[in-house]
Amino acid sequence: MANSNLTSAKKAKFDEFYTQYNDIEKEIAAYLEYNPDVFRGKTVFLPCDDPEWSNFTKFFAQNFQNLGLKKLISASYAIESKTYRVGAQLSLLEQESQKFDASKTNTKGKIFVLTDDDNGDGRIDINDLEWDYLEGDGDFLSDEVKKLRDEADIIITNPPFSLFRPFLAWVMEAKKQFVFIGNKSCVTYKEVFPLFKENKIWSGRTEWSGGMWFETKNTDDVDKIVNGVSMKNVSSFWFTNIEHGRRHEHIPLMTMADNLKYSKHKELKGKDAYDHYDNYDAIEVPFTDAIPSDYDGIMGVPISFLDKYSPEQFVISGMCENEDLYKMKTKKYSGAECKQAYLDKFGKQGTYDLNASGVIIKNGLMEKVYQRVLIKHKKGSA
Repeated sequence: MANSNLTSAKKAKFDEFYTQYNDIEKEIAAYLEYNPDVFRGKTVFLPCDDPEWSNFTKFFAQNFQNLGLKKLISASYAIESKTYRVGAQLSLLEQESQKFDASKTNTKGKIFVLTDDDNGDGRIDINDLEWDYLEGDGDFLSDEVKKLRDEADIIITNPPFSLFRPFLAWVMEAKKQFVFIGNKSCVTYKEVFPLFKENKIWSGRTEWSGGMWFETKNTDDVDKIVNGVSMKNVSSFWFTNIEHGRRHEHIPLMTMADNLKYSKHKELKGKDAYDHYDNYDAIEVPFTDAIPSDYDGIMGVPISFLDKYSPEQFVISGMCENEDLYKMKTKKYSGAECKQAYLDKFGKQGTYDLNASGVIIKNGLMEKVYQRVLIKHKKGSA
C-alpha cells in the first residue's frame, strides 16, 4: 500500500514545476552526443507525467522513432492530489475517449503507453498514445506503479521536490538508469551525498549556474511572465547515472602561487597562503576556479564543485558536516567553545554551531564557512 503521507506532503506544499520542452531537449541531447544508442531498444518510464501538462511525455513521444525506443510508459497522479490543478488536470485525450469515466477521474491515476503506429499515419508519435485508468491513484510507491518502474530500463521525470528523498530511494532501489530534476540543496542530504561520493549518481549536462526556469500554476509566486505563461526560477539541476561528455572534462587549474597572485577573487588575491581549517586537515578553497593544481592534500570546495566534478581528475573524500559521517574531523568543539565563539564574533550570548561546518581562524575569531565538499586530486590526473 502506498504511503498516505506522500499525498499529505503534496497537498501541504506547492512544489510542482513544469519543465520546459527545450530544457529537456538540451539535456537529452548531451547523452545522445556521448552515446547515440543510449535509448535504442529501451523502455522509458515517466512516473510523474500526464501528456497534457508534461513536456517529458511530449518530447519522448514525438522523438520515439529518432531515439529508437522500444516502449514509452507515462503515469500521472490522481487529480485530487493536485493542490493547484484541481478541476484542471482533465485532458482532452481523456474527455474525448470512450474510456472516460467521471467516477474515476478524480481518484484514479492514469497510464499512457506508446509502442506502435496505432493510427496508421506512418510514424509513431504522441497521437498513438494509448491510455487507461490505473487501479490506484498513481502514487509512485504503490505496487502498481512499482511494476511499471521494474519493467522500464530508464526512469525520467521532474518529481515534486517535497518528495525528493522517497523518490530517490525508489529510483535507486530499482537499479535502473535515470535522469531527473532536484533542488541543489539535495546534494547535502546524507542520503544523497554518498551516492555522489561513490559515483553512483552525478550532475547532468546542464550547468547549475542560474538555476532552471519552470512553468508554475501558483499565481502567488511568479518570477516573470513569458508570452502569458507564469514562470518560476528554481535552484535546481539534473541528477543522472547516464554518461555524458561534460562529466569527463577536467577543470583548468592554476598553481597555489598563481592563484594567490592572480585570482579574480578578493578573498584570495594577495594572501600569503590558503586558510587551513581548525577542525579538518584540509585547506579552504572558497571558489571552484581557485582549486590549486599543486596541492596534494584534502581541499574543502563549494558544493557547486559537483557540477564540474570529473572522476578522472578528483576523488571525493567526504563533506564538512555535523555527524562526522566520513571520519574526517580533527576536532569537535564543546558547547562552551561554541558559546564563546558566538560571543567573540557577535558580542552577545548565543551558540555558534561550529561542528556543522569547516572552521577557519580569521583575525583571531572562529569563522564557519559555507557547506564544503572535501576532495583531493586523483593520482596521475595532472
